[in-house]
Amino acid sequence: MTFEPEAVIAQEPETADLVPSEILGSPIIDLASASSFPKVLRHRLDRFFADQNISPKADRTMWVKIAVGLAILVGAWIVLYTFRPGSWKFLALYLLGGLAQTFLLLNIAHDSNHNAISSRPGVNKTLNYVFDLCGISSYMWRFLHHRGHHSCVNIHEEDDAISGRGIFRFTPFETRTPLHRFQHIYALFFYALFSLEYVFVKDFECFFSPSHEYLKRIKHPLREYVILFAGKGLYLAYMLVLPVIVLRESPLQVAGAFLLVHLIVGLSVTLVFQTTHTIDSTYFPSDRGEFDNGVYHIFATTADYATENPLVGWLTGGLNHHIVHHLCPFVCHTHYAPLTRIVKETAEEFGVPYRQNPTMSRAIRHHLILLKQLGNEN
Repeated sequence: MTFEPEAVIAQEPETADLVPSEILGSPIIDLASASSFPKVLRHRLDRFFADQNISPKADRTMWVKIAVGLAILVGAWIVLYTFRPGSWKFLALYLLGGLAQTFLLLNIAHDSNHNAISSRPGVNKTLNYVFDLCGISSYMWRFLHHRGHHSCVNIHEEDDAISGRGIFRFTPFETRTPLHRFQHIYALFFYALFSLEYVFVKDFECFFSPSHEYLKRIKHPLREYVILFAGKGLYLAYMLVLPVIVLRESPLQVAGAFLLVHLIVGLSVTLVFQTTHTIDSTYFPSDRGEFDNGVYHIFATTADYATENPLVGWLTGGLNHHIVHHLCPFVCHTHYAPLTRIVKETAEEFGVPYRQNPTMSRAIRHHLILLKQLGNEN
């Protein structure tokens, strides 16, 4: 079976990503006439799958990751309720389940949100409920991530990912306050609270009191309200209520374990994403029309890190290959590594700046440098 280029990077109508759908009349582009960087890059990324005769969706590695992640999460809770270990063993298994949640959010939920796992919508939809299993509305995440990020990367008051909520100043267009002078110091503390805010505040805020205009215009189906409350109820039941009622664990210990899990999830997920767009070498456009082509917008606002480290790619769901992710959001992340090499080579050939940090720790450092700069300079 041969996989045609148009199946690789085509965008769904419901999204408004910066790189629009390019349905080609022919899988072959005349490179002599396609002199622009975006066209050549698009052609090379598309041809990778056709030349290799492989699907851009999940491969064997991805299905193994899905199986391993779900097995660890479910297995941790089965062991808890079967053997009812006490004290530190309970805490260890509870934290193992929390680590599995982090892994599932980055590796499975994010890809399914982009329909990158399967060409069958039902498979992606089912796996996308991993968000709800972790206490986050999969329905609302889809809106915020596609319309509130992919379509407006690093644009002030449009990109939800750089909404500082008064606590942070992530862009030079945001008003600086005296508090922001210390944001590089307190950043990691607030990042650790990220998932707690999503579970208890942000989802409800987006449903019932949205600040974004595009959310105000949407009439959410009744079933999504039902799923919202059902998902939150299920999550809080198996994370907080049942351990106290069924396992007879101390409410204080369960609450402490719950908080610790969220500190791990929140800090991990936030740093994986923040180090790809908000570092001291990325750009903050004034509006979507600043660049002639969305590809240039992505290269200016996005940075990779640790792309030569397969362990980082495995744990972060390939999000360290972030430029490729924005160029090919409907491609499964297990294909990102070779695509990143194509991106690097093509960018160098055309003289387009390609931003990267050799390690994740270096990327975190440059993120904190940006926070310090924005906190002290107008």
